[in-house]
Amino acid sequence: MPVPEVAAPARQSAQQPIAPMTTLRLGGPADRVVVASSAAEVVDAVRAADEAGEPVLVLGGGSNVVVADAGFRGTVVRVASRGLDTAIRPDGSVLLTVEAGEDWDDVVATTVDRGLGGLECLSGIPGRTGATPVQNVGAYGVEVADLLVDVDLYDRAARTVREHVPAAELGLGYRTSVLKNTDAAVVLRVRFALPGGPGSAPLRYPELAAALGARQGQRVPAASARAAVLDLRRSKGMVLDAADHDTWSAGSFFTNPVVDAGAVPGGPDTEGMPRWPAASDRVKLSAAWLIQHAGFARGHAGPGGRVALSGRHVLALTNRGDGTTEDLLALAAEVRAGVLDRFGVDLHPEPVLVGCRLP
Repeated sequence: MPVPEVAAPARQSAQQPIAPMTTLRLGGPADRVVVASSAAEVVDAVRAADEAGEPVLVLGGGSNVVVADAGFRGTVVRVASRGLDTAIRPDGSVLLTVEAGEDWDDVVATTVDRGLGGLECLSGIPGRTGATPVQNVGAYGVEVADLLVDVDLYDRAARTVREHVPAAELGLGYRTSVLKNTDAAVVLRVRFALPGGPGSAPLRYPELAAALGARQGQRVPAASARAAVLDLRRSKGMVLDAADHDTWSAGSFFTNPVVDAGAVPGGPDTEGMPRWPAASDRVKLSAAWLIQHAGFARGHAGPGGRVALSGRHVLALTNRGDGTTEDLLALAAEVRAGVLDRFGVDLHPEPVLVGCRLP
């Protein structure tokens, strides 16, 4: 799918608040907002801003971003491209090609409705498809790296479109890739290989297997797994609901820390602490467990009660309706400091921080 050299002008507006474009409902205004409804429009909008010497913020669903109260001095390019295609490959698997601006949960729902398993464990995750390889999105034992074939990118330095960049070149790791925390390239299109057939991926996550009354490693109908995942996410406030402040978040604010085996906290305070083996003799710990056992309960309030930990899941930092980014970062800093003081483990934020940082 080559990107046309010429595209229709994208829709533009000036001094538009960023907050309504994010799941946190936080962030000041942008100097200019361009809504790009095709890959070609995304390329043209980013290229035009680069040629004008303007900073660029590429924004999809705004689900994994924290924007400063001062806003963004430059152009926000909102990726709104649409399109989804499936093709059966010679081995019976299915190549799924998705434009970057497609809503991710809609993509998962569509594949399940078409009788295609593989993505069901990633149900309910907010945001656009183009962000999924950047973050190497994962949940309930499945991550994008398991299924990603390649991506089409706009290389800003070379001012060219690179098609079919293999997943192996993206440095996919735990909630990261070479595309994260850099603006060198913009994802235009994503391709996944689905196994074909209506069965789910093997159930790897104990909580999900238990909810389905199944064994770990077992496959179930993808539709059943999707329904169970959505139920679990709702119970944790992780499915967006405009009327529910507990869902006004960026999802999990901190990643699960991965530490050297010799740095795993010990002592009586750590009895029952979840841990999982990671690569190179390292160990992954549960950020939620560390936060709770450092004394932060669900609903723990930040400055003025304007922000708080979710009442259902301590990993979600929520805007209670009138919070600010400064409030949210103050709460995050309090939590991070408490965990470091209690367990000697430094937590790292999962969302991209735009024009701001943890104090």
